[in-house]
Formats: sequence, C-alpha cells, structure tokens
Amino acid sequence: MHFRLNTPADFPALYAIEEVCFQPPIRYSRLYLQRLIASPRSATWVAEEDAQIAGFTIVEWFDDPDAGRIAYIQTIEVSPDFRRRGIASELLRRAEAFAESAAARLIWLHVESTNDAAIRLYRAHGFTRLGSEPHYYARGRNAEVYSKTILSAP
Repeated sequence: MHFRLNTPADFPALYAIEEVCFQPPIRYSRLYLQRLIASPRSATWVAEEDAQIAGFTIVEWFDDPDAGRIAYIQTIEVSPDFRRRGIASELLRRAEAFAESAAARLIWLHVESTNDAAIRLYRAHGFTRLGSEPHYYARGRNAEVYSKTILSAP
C-alpha cells in the first residue's frame, strides 16, 4: 500500500469511495468535497494499491482565538474491498502528522455514535470522548466528539 497526498486527478475515485461509504444525508456533495480538498488549510491523504485508490482522509486546521491552532478530521474513508488491512489506521496517523506539522495543539472529529469500528480506531490512537451531539448527522443520527492533544505543539 502506498500513501501520498492527493492530486486533482484523484477526485473521481475519491468521490466514488464517498458514494460507497456514505448514503444521504451523511454523504458530502461533490462540490462540498471538492472545496474541502482544495482548501489551503487542509491536506488530503490517499491510500493507493496498484494504481487503485483504496481510501483517503481529509484533515483541516483552524486558528481559534481561545484554543490556538486546532485540526479537524473531516473524514476517513476506506473502500469496502480494502478494509481490515490497517489502511484507516495509517490514514489517521497521516492526519495526525499533518496536524502536528501545522502546529495544531489539538485534533478532533465527529463520528456517528453507531460506528463502532471507527470509535475503536480513534480510541486505539489515543483519542478521548468529549461528548455527544444529538441529531448531528440527521434526526436520530447522533455524533460522538473525540479529541487528542498533540504533545509536540508549541
């Protein structure tokens, strides 16, 4: 498996993974996903094997007047054919490394409260649950909020 930053030519494959991984109302629109990827304050890491994109993650950073620089994981997605091979774990490590290189003090995310596999992944990487947000994704689809302090940040 090869991990790299995305290129514009990757977008059709990334959106195809988005369509497989998420259904409306959770699925990002094409335009929204394009904007996330194009943001100058984001990085999109791609997992690729034999010229086939297996998964990706998008992480952004923001400056908060109270908390300093923080990073937010917008998504981690792995195509079903490539799951259970450690790809999401490596993508998460890449997102954390980006946050650290951007001098973020904290990295955080939302995860659907029923997504047990993702919750186990985040906990295994040292993320802690901060709380929940009812109806975050849609009516009756709650989110849990997880975060992790980045120790090397200034």
